[in-house]
Amino acid sequence: MKVTAFNGSPRKDGNTAHLINHVFDALQAEGIETEMVQVGDNLIHGCRACYQCFENKNGRCVIDNDIVNECIGKMRQSDGIILASPTYFADITPELKALIDRAGFVSKANEGFLKRKVGAAVIAVRRGGEIHAFDTINHLFLICEMIIPGSCYWNMGFGRNKGEVENDEEGIRTMKVLGENMAWLLKRITS
Repeated sequence: MKVTAFNGSPRKDGNTAHLINHVFDALQAEGIETEMVQVGDNLIHGCRACYQCFENKNGRCVIDNDIVNECIGKMRQSDGIILASPTYFADITPELKALIDRAGFVSKANEGFLKRKVGAAVIAVRRGGEIHAFDTINHLFLICEMIIPGSCYWNMGFGRNKGEVENDEEGIRTMKVLGENMAWLLKRITS
């Protein structure tokens, strides 16, 4: 089994990556392979609503000059998907939003390849707006018929400067429980 996390933060080793790594620790403890893909700080084009993915039905977006098709390929090969972002004006980063729109559209155009995969949102936040960002990611999971595990609180950690989320004990515990619940769910689905 494999879980791939897509880090929407432009700060490669920032708070969002710290939170993902806490989820990964719990997943790896259960023998689940993990991979983090850096989405933030890449130039990613938004969906053009050209509907070529519905005509071509090749599992790819027609825009082929950024990392989205590589990400879609990794999503297809994964049993679980984590989409993670810092909070930007009460929402996710534009790079992650572009990935969500295009990957979601390509999935819908290609027999719903995201259907019944396990999906988890992870949000880093300085102070507020995290619930809207959390909801943005979960909307993709729900419309694509994915399965969302819960945790002991909303999947977020508080911190502004790099590494500050490590001071958020509840946020770290939430990530650990999320990883445990994701592993439990993945094992039930694949057995």
